[in-house]
Amino acid sequence: MRRALAFCLCAMTAPALAKADVQLSIYGGAQTAPASDISIRDPLIGADDFSQDWEGRSSEAPIYYGVRATRWQSPTFGYGLDFAHNKVYPANGIAAPGYEVLEFADGLNTLTLNAYRRWTEILGDVTPYVGGGIGFAVPHVEVVNGSSDTSGYQVTGPAATLLAGAAIPINDQWSIFGEYKGTFSSNRAELDSGGTLETDIFTNAVNFGVSFDF
Repeated sequence: MRRALAFCLCAMTAPALAKADVQLSIYGGAQTAPASDISIRDPLIGADDFSQDWEGRSSEAPIYYGVRATRWQSPTFGYGLDFAHNKVYPANGIAAPGYEVLEFADGLNTLTLNAYRRWTEILGDVTPYVGGGIGFAVPHVEVVNGSSDTSGYQVTGPAATLLAGAAIPINDQWSIFGEYKGTFSSNRAELDSGGTLETDIFTNAVNFGVSFDF
């Protein structure tokens, strides 16, 4: 996962470095997720449909974080890749009856290609921006019950994200920012028993981060 992310970032930024219009950002914050409906089809236990309450535990290892590379085509428009290490655990540590483990704790990871619009001259040094994009989810699926012991990364389906925030410069190259970011992922995971797990998950995050401009 880390090698793939590094390759994607390098592939996008390498042609643009000489033009001094690339921005690299890293962020963290508080991330949560509302309940989602889960549908499990398992050849050994049959069908199981239920609702699961989630929590993010953003500050617990492995922590919630994101990495972003943006190429600004103009002072107001940019595009780039955004990798987010979202997480969801059963709320209060309580999984659905019959499941010892049911979580995406080592990452409900998403990689999206985003477009951004920013306004550079309306609030002085403060630069508001909005963005959004689509991509895919690569979660670490962890499901343990009487028939399945599933643990591993999978590409589970499409993802989409929307965000809005503001950045403040520290100097000519460094800036800090805060934002709201919402992400949707539609997940269909394969279980070791030969079954499947399907769920659509929304995550909500308040992010704070730092950016470096080349």
